[in-house]
Amino acid sequence: MELFHKILKTAVDGGASDVHLKIGTPVIFRINRELIAVDAPFPTPDWMKKVVDTIAPAHLKKRLDEEREIDFSYFVPEIGRFRTNLFQQRNQWCLAMRYVKTTVPSFEQLGLLPQIKKVAESPRGIVLVAGSTGSGKSTTLAAMIEHLNSNFKKHIVTLEDPVEYAFEDNQSVIEQREIGLDTLTYHHALKHVLRQDPDIIMIGEMRDDVSFTAAMSAADTGHLVLSTLHTTTAALAITRVLDFFKAEEREQIRRQIAGTLRGVICQRMVGTVENSLTPAMEILLNTPLVKKLLEENRLDKLSAAIETGSDDGMISFNQSLFNLVKAGRVTEKEALSKATNPQALEMNFKGIFLDEGRRIIS
Repeated sequence: MELFHKILKTAVDGGASDVHLKIGTPVIFRINRELIAVDAPFPTPDWMKKVVDTIAPAHLKKRLDEEREIDFSYFVPEIGRFRTNLFQQRNQWCLAMRYVKTTVPSFEQLGLLPQIKKVAESPRGIVLVAGSTGSGKSTTLAAMIEHLNSNFKKHIVTLEDPVEYAFEDNQSVIEQREIGLDTLTYHHALKHVLRQDPDIIMIGEMRDDVSFTAAMSAADTGHLVLSTLHTTTAALAITRVLDFFKAEEREQIRRQIAGTLRGVICQRMVGTVENSLTPAMEILLNTPLVKKLLEENRLDKLSAAIETGSDDGMISFNQSLFNLVKAGRVTEKEALSKATNPQALEMNFKGIFLDEGRRIIS
């Protein structure tokens, strides 16, 4: 295990976000989105088996035998915590490990927009942090939890698979429940969470109709629910949630969303001129206009509502990218590669702004 821990320490010291171990091939680090082979012995079958036997949690070994893959959190003192996926390819073990910083970054360190603090402070309702894999959803969610922990006296219960950031009670009392270790399943935990007297419930990921129904039930009874969702834009988050449900249920669910949703924060990681990463953010807030669009099933107008909702704190990806370029943090080329509408953004760079969103809404 000495070599294994040395590999992990080298990854952390070198600023790697991910470590990939596969038998018979180089050890791979992901640094600033690039995959880099490092100078280390190639993993062998015997060495990998020893690593797997050592780091796989006892409570997950039965599932590993049956399903051949598991997710868990692995912590090494003085090195850090890693969100780990253990799986097989060609009947051989592989490890994909993401380094999770032990200190939760602040809003300012992450480059989050200030209006996200206000969203996090919502007294009740559902707040979704959306984006693709690797877009920083979990870190943004952790920053929101830590902001609440530092400033409000709340009882916060998190349901995670696995636990990533370890919070310490500050103003709030926080219990972190890991799926498979502290509770059987998400569904089982959600069934009992309201009996644990929470003010805020954090669900690691919205996965299905059961988890979202539980979230709406909690929001209806005065709780704040924070969660993540895999989707590419804030407006599409609503469609993604509705897809969890049967066709005949969607009308009712959409109306419930109109009553319980507080906001959707969607983000994409963008390369900066300093060769680092910063999030471009799109924010959808449940303003009276957005609520009306949801109730009337005019979901195709949500993007236009975001574009015209800057006075309410909303912002589109194009607007966010434009601001990053004007601040000198991101190049025009990088911004265009991440834009939802590259043609419109290119016109913005030339000083041409079409008020298309307002026309659509009117």
